[in-house]
Amino acid sequence: MENIIDLLNWRYAAKRMTGEKVEDEKINTILEAAHLAPSGIGLQPYEIIVISDPKIKKQILPIAMNQFAVTESSHLLVFAVWDEYTTERIDHVFDHLISVRNSESASYERQRHFAKQFFGNMSIEENFHHAAKQANIALGLAITAAASLEIDTTPMEGFDPVALDEFLDLHSKDLRSSMLLAVGYRDTENDWNLKNEKVRKPMAEFVTFYK
Repeated sequence: MENIIDLLNWRYAAKRMTGEKVEDEKINTILEAAHLAPSGIGLQPYEIIVISDPKIKKQILPIAMNQFAVTESSHLLVFAVWDEYTTERIDHVFDHLISVRNSESASYERQRHFAKQFFGNMSIEENFHHAAKQANIALGLAITAAASLEIDTTPMEGFDPVALDEFLDLHSKDLRSSMLLAVGYRDTENDWNLKNEKVRKPMAEFVTFYK
């Protein structure tokens, strides 16, 4: 494909998938794209749980409102975000940063202090929603990376997060599920959504050039 616009016109939310396995190398590319996503203060307040076992996906199916893409996907990615920006988590990020760069800096300490103060003034629920917005940036890059490999994706918010968190025991890691992303190959014969024209609001209603 010639450019990113071609890629984004090619992709769509696949409603039916074939179940064909996506090669590990391509899955790793998609995950690396998500890994390289920008995040506020570089905290990356989320993890990705990768599920490929058909038995586990089948158990998740009713939790995800019986959406076909859950079980017909090659891999189901669960974006799980921090339930709270704790001082321990923030310290861990900045300690790792200093270790990797092998350099201590007053600016790093200012950022560390700012992060603790900024998130410390939020409620736990506000922490969660902030983290979920950061995870959505990574989700978007994963979708785009998949399209560049001509691999289909279906982002899903239609699931019971409380039930999924319990099923995956996310609370043991102080995480909460925010989004699902089914990754696989479109079923060209049975996917009704494939035939539909892509529709977006007119650009004039979408963009305002402020003067």
